[in-house]
Amino acid sequence: SPSAIVRSFTMSTAKKLRVLLTQRLTDTSMNRFHSEFDGVYIGEGEHSSKPIPDVARELEADALFVTLTEKIDSSVIDSLPESVKIITTLSVGFDHIDLKAAAARGITVTNTPEVLSDATAETAVMCLMGAARRAHEAMNMIYEGKWTGAKPTTLLGTEIHGKKLAIVGMGRIGQRTAEIMSNGFGMDVHYHNRRRLPEEVEKRINKVTYHPTLDSLLPHAQFLSLHCPATPETIGMVNDDFISKLPDGCILANTARGNVVNDDALIKALKSKKVFAAGLDVFAGEPNLNKGYLSLPNVFLLPHIGSATVETRERMADLCMDSILQVFAGEVPPNKLA
Repeated sequence: SPSAIVRSFTMSTAKKLRVLLTQRLTDTSMNRFHSEFDGVYIGEGEHSSKPIPDVARELEADALFVTLTEKIDSSVIDSLPESVKIITTLSVGFDHIDLKAAAARGITVTNTPEVLSDATAETAVMCLMGAARRAHEAMNMIYEGKWTGAKPTTLLGTEIHGKKLAIVGMGRIGQRTAEIMSNGFGMDVHYHNRRRLPEEVEKRINKVTYHPTLDSLLPHAQFLSLHCPATPETIGMVNDDFISKLPDGCILANTARGNVVNDDALIKALKSKKVFAAGLDVFAGEPNLNKGYLSLPNVFLLPHIGSATVETRERMADLCMDSILQVFAGEVPPNKLA
């Protein structure tokens, strides 16, 4: 919650702040948005067809409240009016915002870390389980009227309990996924991260092994869950060479960033059953995902719903609104990126 200075600022001057919101929030969050700010939702009505910088100039906006779907690159930032002092994004990821361009303009950028770790970890678990237990095929059988009754060999999947789970990227979401799968499903967790986790963090995971390299990690990946950011090092990381190092029949889940996966390589591996099945919540170029996935039976696909719970989205919105208030109260938001 906002500090005392922010609460005081909210009561006295927040109505003067003009905040442009690009996507509709929950009713609870919209109520706060309109009560705290002279807020303008530009997703509909007279402003819906106009570029963000044009609306920001017309309204002399103080802040932009954006999401992952808006690309706030240097051309957008350079076109913003001087009145804009903060861009806050309803996401942990921030590769859609040019941080250097924002810093050059003296614009603060904030995101929403920590508050969505549980929800996204739950989605990762769903992706792993949906892929392992052939959920897509099972649902199709029901919806298409092809289920003729239970048979001993119908839709046999792979058990999770006691298997090895490899995690690439052990930030907060990776850690929560590891805790759930180790403590709840008895999985042996192996992970690769830029640095090893502190001992006290590893102790929260029942069985855990650190691998300093991917080459060391991948042979253990009976199940593989991706939780790394999109960086020059990780974009396209899951390619033919990467997949060749996995055990045959690996189950793969991605709730990180779509572009860390080379779609052609993964589709080829799914067709050959080198990868038994994949559960994917994120895609390169989303929402325009590679159509090759749609004809495969052994994929469990979700439309980027990782943090899509009422509780999480409202916590994320609160964090965004708090950061706007903090900037205009002269404070440095704890979630400041630039």
